[in-house]
Amino acid sequence: MNNATPHALYDARRALVASQLGKDSIAIIPTALERPRNRDSDYLYRHDSYFYYLTGFTEPGATLVIQSDGTTTLFCQPKDLEREIWDGYRLGPEAAPEALGLSAAHSNTELDQHLPKLLENQHTVWYPFAIHPGLEGRIDGWLGKVRARVRYGALCPEQQRDLCSILDEMRLVKDAHEIATMRRAAQISAGAHIRAMQLCARMIKDGKDVREYHLDAELLHEFRLHGSQYPAYSSIVAAGANACVLHYRADVAPVKSGDLVLIDAGCELDSYASDITRTFPANGKFTGAQKELYELVLASQEAAAAATKPGARFIDPHDAAVKVLAQGMLDVGLLSKDKHGSAQDVIDTRAYFQFYMHRTGHWLGMDVHDCGGYNELSELDKTTERKDPLSNETIKNRPSRILREGMVLTIEPGIYVRPAPGVPEKFHHIGIRIEDDAVVNGKGCELISRGVPVKAVEIEALMTK
Repeated sequence: MNNATPHALYDARRALVASQLGKDSIAIIPTALERPRNRDSDYLYRHDSYFYYLTGFTEPGATLVIQSDGTTTLFCQPKDLEREIWDGYRLGPEAAPEALGLSAAHSNTELDQHLPKLLENQHTVWYPFAIHPGLEGRIDGWLGKVRARVRYGALCPEQQRDLCSILDEMRLVKDAHEIATMRRAAQISAGAHIRAMQLCARMIKDGKDVREYHLDAELLHEFRLHGSQYPAYSSIVAAGANACVLHYRADVAPVKSGDLVLIDAGCELDSYASDITRTFPANGKFTGAQKELYELVLASQEAAAAATKPGARFIDPHDAAVKVLAQGMLDVGLLSKDKHGSAQDVIDTRAYFQFYMHRTGHWLGMDVHDCGGYNELSELDKTTERKDPLSNETIKNRPSRILREGMVLTIEPGIYVRPAPGVPEKFHHIGIRIEDDAVVNGKGCELISRGVPVKAVEIEALMTK
């Protein structure tokens, strides 16, 4: 358990879940499984986000049960002094209720014994759908044991419902403690980006062989140096043309003077993610063509940030960014005005998609692509249809989510230029993305990741230090 998190926070979250289950209902929330990497070695363990959100408990092999009357039961690893010598300390079921504020706890070896009894005479069983392989089958087995007792007057749950529908809405708006943790994660990640930029410039200046993995190593060092437990996702370190591959991973490619380098990397701190992208000149100086496109992407990000505020829609920052990018693509010659017309024509035909093919943001929280729907739940009945001009498929439009204070999202427009007929050669193989983490507040939004510079002149100055 994260000792920095107030104990009452988890109590309140579990109570809120219980209040939404409905009468005579029960929720089952497992943590993540340990996964083997190779013989006698597992992947570095990371708990399930939903489970941790309700418990603050990080040990594997655990399951939380919440009943609508507020009773909470944990099944966890039993104390085993021999295994603890090898694998580390276990809290154990005897200490868990007091340590975690739960009603009861049992060994996870007793899960199959207790669950049928807990399910008996309940109306609805809730659990996270399509997340834990094998869970649905186990629940079927427990329900089968309940059904075997119906002749003795037992009632079997009539409904199974997706607990994510409750938890996603809870997790979508962050409290002050969550935002403070995410702000610290963003600060650590910003420092890592600065170190990678400066290392790159120094190595090139000294005539050394620079590889993408050198910069990746610098990121990892800075993350751990300041207490981050893991990277929040596999870092993208892409030099030159590799920056045009959206999900490229840090590899052995050389970083050459004159290249742009795109780094998309963020640490995870106390189970909360950060997500930052910066694009910078490997030698510390943008070329004319690089700077031209960089300034365009930065202008689009500024427009998106201005559109991120309470009462706006989630789609509004994307639309604001696209509007700037569409006009800019025409102005710099990426798209021909004779062929594509006005900026609005570029938007209507989605001609910009050749160079900008992803959304401008996503939710951020315990998961780097955090949970939470992107449609406004109160307006799901307001559905329209449109034909996509590129694929010609029919797409259903539903009203986009209304932004509220405490929501956290990324703002990350980009431009990716692959060689193609009509595309000016000076822009070939340039990939640029600028990404910051935005907390929606009463004034609009706060970009909590701006500890690393974003203006071209500030990046150039930073890389001379």
